[in-house]
Amino acid sequence: MATLTDSRTSGGYQFPGKKSKGEIIVDWITTTDHKKIGYLYLITSFIYFLIAGVMALVIRAQLTLPGLDIVQTKEQYNQLFTMHGTIMLLMFATPLFAGFANVLMPVQIGAPDVAFPRLNAIAFWFFFFGSLIAVSGFFTPQGAASFGWFAYAPLSNTTFSPGIGGDLWVFGLALSGFGTIMGGVNFITTILTMRAPGMTMFRMPIFTWNTLVTSILVIMAFPPLAAALFALGADRRFGAHIFDPVNGGPMLWQHLFWFFGHPEVYIIALPFFGIVSEIFPVFSRKPVFGYKTLIFATIAIAALSMTVWAHHMYVTGSVLLPFFAFTTMLIAVPTGVKIFNWIGTMWRGSITFETPMLYSLGFLTTFIFGGLTGVILASPPLTFHLSDSYFVVAHFHYVVFGTVVFAMFAGFFFWWPKFSGKMLDERLGKIQFWILFFGFHITFLVQHWLGVIGMPRRYATYLPEDGFTWMNMVSSAGSILLALSMIPFLWNLYVTARRAPT
Repeated sequence: MATLTDSRTSGGYQFPGKKSKGEIIVDWITTTDHKKIGYLYLITSFIYFLIAGVMALVIRAQLTLPGLDIVQTKEQYNQLFTMHGTIMLLMFATPLFAGFANVLMPVQIGAPDVAFPRLNAIAFWFFFFGSLIAVSGFFTPQGAASFGWFAYAPLSNTTFSPGIGGDLWVFGLALSGFGTIMGGVNFITTILTMRAPGMTMFRMPIFTWNTLVTSILVIMAFPPLAAALFALGADRRFGAHIFDPVNGGPMLWQHLFWFFGHPEVYIIALPFFGIVSEIFPVFSRKPVFGYKTLIFATIAIAALSMTVWAHHMYVTGSVLLPFFAFTTMLIAVPTGVKIFNWIGTMWRGSITFETPMLYSLGFLTTFIFGGLTGVILASPPLTFHLSDSYFVVAHFHYVVFGTVVFAMFAGFFFWWPKFSGKMLDERLGKIQFWILFFGFHITFLVQHWLGVIGMPRRYATYLPEDGFTWMNMVSSAGSILLALSMIPFLWNLYVTARRAPT
């Protein structure tokens, strides 16, 4: 017979005590949990976004007026724009995709984790240490890489760029790229083999579809980059002469680099198309319009993105202009289908303008601008005039910033409760959106005209009689506004973490 002393709770489960800071750090460093790895990607990439943003501010300060010496030497200016582009594309935008995909994709398809959790962890650490190696050139005597993020040969060889910063850039990006390839393989395997029962391919959320297509692009585009980087490293360290001008090396580098480079634009765009495709239906109170059409448009964009790389090489005189002009204009068709579907989703919907919806609309507006200037640059005669001018800088920022940054903030505000269990402040979010939106357009809209009247990109200064001054002043003023827009967001994170109810 049981007595009162035989409590069934005696010797029961003991709740773990609070972990020390050291235990928490070790837990995060050694984790194989897909959500924690996703958060590591998101945090790391956002820090790189802020670092590259500071570099952009210094560049804009240097160009505000002719003849300024904000940057001590022109070589340092070259290092700034090289590392700004490298960080924004390969250390912010690409791992940001991996962050969102790690956190959300397994949850969306009902998988307990990714297919290869330990490979997922090593992919992050390859990216983390590879990116640190690439930027550590700033701590060497001759500074960081200074040959532009395209690393065109022969400018990137040791004759013209002898510093060790260039070597660190080459091998750091190769290491980081291997991490990206591992992540892509992991995502593909997870989506194809670990969906919950009943989760057929055409029941998957749009974001998961876009993650799948993006990951396929990663394993097609990043290996050529890795091969090119190892060849460049062999040139720099072992005198291999692979990219020697005598052998036609500069053209070989451009083909290898842009065969990676243009799909990379869609590697960083397609996941964010997926994010806004999740947000538009929610705040329009309607199902997504043309679900299968959106999927097939995504596949078409990815396929065509592998055929357009040489539109970056029109002015070389060594590529078939009609073919690449045609494919570049053709890629606008599935992109236009996506825009039509997003508008169709909102059409006659019960739309509310919460912060995620505002950012998604900001994305849509900005991306349309960027797409229109892309069609202009698809035309070889116009590109002959506009190539390497500020028109290209403006177009590129409209496409990449308009896609990645606006959709990133849309995703943050939309999924923050899933990330942390707390809602970000709506009022601060809307203040941030309008500062960011106007700051971006003031900064970059005027740069189209700068390019048309002939201001080359990557110049550290210009003459008063060039006629570039007032537009550069406007652009630099806009960049200050753009930088200020980060303050409400960082304050929002702090206030939400401290005070928001769970």
